[in-house]
Amino acid sequence: MRHEPDLPQSATDHILPLSRRRKAAIIVQLLISDGSKLSLADLPDRLQEDLTAELASIRLVDRDTVNAVAAEFADLLDAIGLSAPGGVAAALDALSDHLSPYIATRLRGRVTGPDNADPWDRLINLDNETIQRILMAENIHIGAILMSKLPVPRAAELLGKLPGDLARRLAVGIKQTETIAPQAVARIGAALIANYSTTPDTAFTAPPGKRVGAILNAAKPSMRETLLTGLDADDQGFAADVRKSIFTFEDIPARVRPVDLPMCLRDIAPDDLATAMAYATATGNDAATTATFILDSLSQRMASQIRDTIEDLGEVSAQAGESAMSIVSAAVRAQADSGRISLIQTEAP
Repeated sequence: MRHEPDLPQSATDHILPLSRRRKAAIIVQLLISDGSKLSLADLPDRLQEDLTAELASIRLVDRDTVNAVAAEFADLLDAIGLSAPGGVAAALDALSDHLSPYIATRLRGRVTGPDNADPWDRLINLDNETIQRILMAENIHIGAILMSKLPVPRAAELLGKLPGDLARRLAVGIKQTETIAPQAVARIGAALIANYSTTPDTAFTAPPGKRVGAILNAAKPSMRETLLTGLDADDQGFAADVRKSIFTFEDIPARVRPVDLPMCLRDIAPDDLATAMAYATATGNDAATTATFILDSLSQRMASQIRDTIEDLGEVSAQAGESAMSIVSAAVRAQADSGRISLIQTEAP
């Protein structure tokens, strides 16, 4: 049993015995009267109800009683050396910025269980075809909530694929979601998952072909071609999926619109861009074609500055050149992944 420090006798003379609940209510009232902001919403519902009932029953409390309760509360605070979050869920919230995403998700799953996870985390990871099917089948109110939950670039892409009349009604429907309660949104998400999600939770959101493609995007060209040749021999279908996810420097002319290139290249250091152009031009292969395409897509002033820098660079090593070309292709991929540009879709060979 917890020991409560005894108050000095002078402080407790002529004071009627009070329950712990009544003492807590007096302290809360004191803090509120002093203008303090309390996070009472973090308390369990039952405690909030009991505290409200105690506050409602308090009429007048003499000064000696108030001083005694306050002194006891101060003594308790002095005796506390450390205060930590109560429960695993509270501890996870406190440590959320310091744990790896994998560990945090695994621990949170143990606390809440998979059935209590946010259904919208699964809904927004459904493929575009399923999301479009939901938007076509459900009423405008539910469709508007779903559109509001999606990342903006993806919502815009899906809106463009819907019939014009439905797209307009969804846009108007979003205005009607202003006052919807969080509990209602959670219930709608759970219902949609039950009706449309037929795939189990998996450790990876991206399919295997896309994950291998992302790895090969960052690999050296010689290594990439060797691995793709091996994949062609082992599993031609999987190799085709991988090729669809690969985007390299040489793919830029076929998959990037000239009007989008200036925005893609604006954050690249001038020296890196010039190095990529110099090395690509010197190779005389598809990379040289890409360099010409890029320079022709830029303003005359910028292209002229890059050509002047290329002349000053002289011969560029393979390591520096390939690294610079990877920087250029990565910048383009980043713009596409963020939804700022759309890559031209091509069939893999």
